[in-house]
Amino acid sequence: MSIRIAIADDHALVLHGLKRLFDGESEFEVVACCGNGPDAIVAVRGGAVDVLLLDIKMRGMSGIDVLRQLSSDHVKCATVLLTAAVSDADAVEGLRLGARGIVLKESSPDELLDCIRHVAKGEQWVDSETMSRALATIASREATGNPNRLLTAREREIVRMIAEGLRNKAIAERLSISEGTVKIHLHHVYEKLGLDGRLELMLHAQKHGLA
Repeated sequence: MSIRIAIADDHALVLHGLKRLFDGESEFEVVACCGNGPDAIVAVRGGAVDVLLLDIKMRGMSGIDVLRQLSSDHVKCATVLLTAAVSDADAVEGLRLGARGIVLKESSPDELLDCIRHVAKGEQWVDSETMSRALATIASREATGNPNRLLTAREREIVRMIAEGLRNKAIAERLSISEGTVKIHLHHVYEKLGLDGRLELMLHAQKHGLA
């Protein structure tokens, strides 16, 4: 089954080039080419998109604005942010709003294709430099002291497994609890640590020695 992709970029040449790249690969199907943010939102709301490839720096409504609107509307779509250069603030905000990948436009076509494949499977894809910068930014805005003291022993155990890359089902099997119980524990962890998702939790675990 093809990976259905919507592309959003306000540069026609880039949009055309990306479409040609994916059209040359049988495993991908471009279902929408959008020249602005509002059109990207309409495409995703249509429900036939597996991955949204989204330019951060579009004029008018930026990629971050698109993510913010989709998040506000509770519309979920695996999203990859594409950019010529990404700031620390944009990286952190994009990840906080649910982006699962960040790819620089200077990256090779093969790297972009690999990113789309991983994100379509529910994985994250962020290059190591961007990850390190995002980690530093998140760490700098955390409250002073050690917030991990707020976690129970079971919650710390689950955080360590998240840092190992285990999914909820695998964690449940290892701990002999239900997947629903794992989700409840994670909800409590996110609230206690002031984090907004799995990737921020992984970064937090690395920073504070929980990995």
